[in-house]
Amino acid sequence: MKGFLVALQFLTRLPGPRMSVSAAEFAGSMCWFPAVGLVVGGIVAGGAWAGARIDLWVGALAGLLLWVGVTGALHLDGLGDVFDAAGAGHKDPDRIRAVLSDPHIGSFGVVAIGAQLLAKLVLLHGVIEAGALVPLLLTPAVARIGPLVWARGLPNLHDGLASRFRDAVGIGTLGLWAAMLIAGALLAPAMLACVLLFPLWGLWLRRHIGGISGDGHGAGIEVVESGLLFAILVWERTL
Repeated sequence: MKGFLVALQFLTRLPGPRMSVSAAEFAGSMCWFPAVGLVVGGIVAGGAWAGARIDLWVGALAGLLLWVGVTGALHLDGLGDVFDAAGAGHKDPDRIRAVLSDPHIGSFGVVAIGAQLLAKLVLLHGVIEAGALVPLLLTPAVARIGPLVWARGLPNLHDGLASRFRDAVGIGTLGLWAAMLIAGALLAPAMLACVLLFPLWGLWLRRHIGGISGDGHGAGIEVVESGLLFAILVWERTL
């Protein structure tokens, strides 16, 4: 239970008890990332449903604002950093690391964050219009399985946050969340799109960045969330 609370405090801005956490406990909290995603999904889906009682676009905006607010824009920050690094790095590993560590945001990052927010707003509108609130609830949880996969499958870009996660993610943990994914897919088959989205993001990172970092995990969560929202729409339109 402590691992879940640590993950909840790390990934969200929700209040929680003060606690001391060792490096091993912090790394182990990654195994709870998808569970935290269920909390995020519940908040987003609930806000979207309530807003849609007024208007579908109000629902989409409410869902988006809650999505950004509850996560503190943590993953959006990673998205901006990764695309700044990819745009300015020119395949120079040292330059990529320098851009990733720069606290300022560049034009590539601004465009990436703006495009992501716009994409999520439009996709949320479509998902709400289709009445697919259960898949919406599951989307943040499924997207947060991604870091468990990338931590195991990609080389560390540097000694930092992401490098602590690799040894904490065992095969048993991956198997458990894979089973949960299959169970969730019985309710929302579009969630299985992650089977394609996870490796695609990993390949993109390997080619353009060179490995995984905390920013890569955050950016990947954002990209997979949008990909899953799109998959929901495609599934609903083909029923």
